[in-house]
Amino acid sequence: MDSQILISDLENCISEKLFIKIEKWNLYLGDAGLARHLAIECLSNKDQGSMKAAKMSLKAIKVKVGDGVNSIPLINLITTSQILELEEILESFFEN
Repeated sequence: MDSQILISDLENCISEKLFIKIEKWNLYLGDAGLARHLAIECLSNKDQGSMKAAKMSLKAIKVKVGDGVNSIPLINLITTSQILELEEILESFFEN
């Protein structure tokens, strides 16, 4: 499969299912502009397996806050259930 198609397919899946959780507010990663970056990062960690690739990728992506002076690792902004959701998404993508 063409790598650009794979990245786009994974990006679309991430965009629709994963979100940043702030209090009672959910910001989907597609709306936040983070889905493609996460898809690329996950695919680059594919050889680590879905569980490890998910966590490594979420830790590697830094989300700028405020004026962009500070950033927070994406893993600190999503719930445990969202991490598990990403692992499941990656399992299905890595099997193909």
